[in-house]
Amino acid sequence: MQTTMQPTSERSASRVAALLMCAPSAYDLLYEINAWMHLSDKPDKQLAWRQWEQLYHTLTEQIGIPVRLIEQASEAPDMVFTANAGLPLPGKQIVLSRFRHPERQVEEPYFDQWFREQGYTVHLLPSDCAFEGEGDAFLVDGLIVAGYRKRTDICAHRYLSQLTGLEVLSLELVDDRWYHLDTCFLPLGGRLVAYYPEAFDWYARRVIEQHFETIPVSPEEALKFACNSVVIGKQVAMPAGCPILRFYLEERGYTVYEVPMSEFIKSGGACKCLVLYLLDE
Repeated sequence: MQTTMQPTSERSASRVAALLMCAPSAYDLLYEINAWMHLSDKPDKQLAWRQWEQLYHTLTEQIGIPVRLIEQASEAPDMVFTANAGLPLPGKQIVLSRFRHPERQVEEPYFDQWFREQGYTVHLLPSDCAFEGEGDAFLVDGLIVAGYRKRTDICAHRYLSQLTGLEVLSLELVDDRWYHLDTCFLPLGGRLVAYYPEAFDWYARRVIEQHFETIPVSPEEALKFACNSVVIGKQVAMPAGCPILRFYLEERGYTVYEVPMSEFIKSGGACKCLVLYLLDE
């Protein structure tokens, strides 16, 4: 079930070496399990494919990061959101997700098999402790920053701390529209983050402000999933239509690439939801 890693000082220095993505061959909106999903407003699947390809080419050709691919299962329309597969850790390890909703639990064996075939050590949390991977947890400068309440149970934070030996900052999410941490919290390297304050309770906002240099995101750009961006060094792939955050990032020396994400936002995801960070071995 659960094994324990030995804490190492190298963990804070780990970097993103590649990404995991899943082409949207079976992407669709077939149920409603978050505030963005409406069966009356389904994605245009051809447009979604073009948007996914634009993100893929932005990452591989413009940013220059390798991308690994997993095939989408026909019965798993949300499997394209690979950020929810688990939380990769240094040393080719991953804490696999335990999805809250049965509609997404069908993805778990496919991700389990893929990571085992790639030589990963797979850590499993108890089946009654919901955890949705990098959607709700980030390794940030020697810490784990983790969201809870909407899709991840706080019990998962204890397991992550025991497993890694790292301090976990637990952040309560209070708005159904920002149901995963990666929809409202964007680590930018070191202790710099962008975040949407209203997605969090008052105590979580205080924790964030005490631990990080912050760039607040406006409600208008939060609704365009500004925080759901992919950060590779000083390069950022960001959902289109977020000029204020783009300005603040470029002012700090980041290169920003905008990618339209309208068809994935209909399911409650954007750039980062479509990407899982794979770390140096």
